[in-house]
Amino acid sequence: MTDSRTIALYDAEAADYADQGPFDTDERAVQTFMAHLPARAHVLDLGCGPGYASRAMAQADHIPDPVDASHSMVDIARSLGLPARLGRFDDLTATQTYDGVWANFSLLHARRDDFPRHLGAIHHALKPGGLFHIGMKLGQGASRDRKDRYYSYYSLDELTQHLRDAGFAPFDTHTGSDPGFDGTVSPWAVILSCA
Repeated sequence: MTDSRTIALYDAEAADYADQGPFDTDERAVQTFMAHLPARAHVLDLGCGPGYASRAMAQADHIPDPVDASHSMVDIARSLGLPARLGRFDDLTATQTYDGVWANFSLLHARRDDFPRHLGAIHHALKPGGLFHIGMKLGQGASRDRKDRYYSYYSLDELTQHLRDAGFAPFDTHTGSDPGFDGTVSPWAVILSCA
């Protein structure tokens, strides 16, 4: 994430965000993700927020690497005993390092022009055959929400094509609609892919 206004919002409201806890759909998605991981998987949690997914992975004996652009989110994740660190999408330079990458509703804050580059970096960071989870809100164009967070939106077809263009093979897709942190109900998709 590079949008300073979005990062500032998360820094200011991280505690409120964390207090809402993980959504049921997020908890189901992380269980599905982990069911496809090898034992003791090394997983990048890209845009980890308060660290709920990384905590679930650690409890399942995986090795999460939680990263977020918000100092406050990193602090909350660390308070859970996680090795969270500060980082932005462009900081990802690893090569064939991770068994999995979990990007759950984080890359939606990336500019549309930057999105293909970020997907390419994720593919490069995964071991051959590695697992990639992405959660995104569906729609068109880009805008800011009621809390001034920047969003880029894609149709399901666009999102799937972006994944394929980056070298991923999508194999499991779920869609739904839920209220977000700003209270707006939005359609979403979560997709599992292999590198």
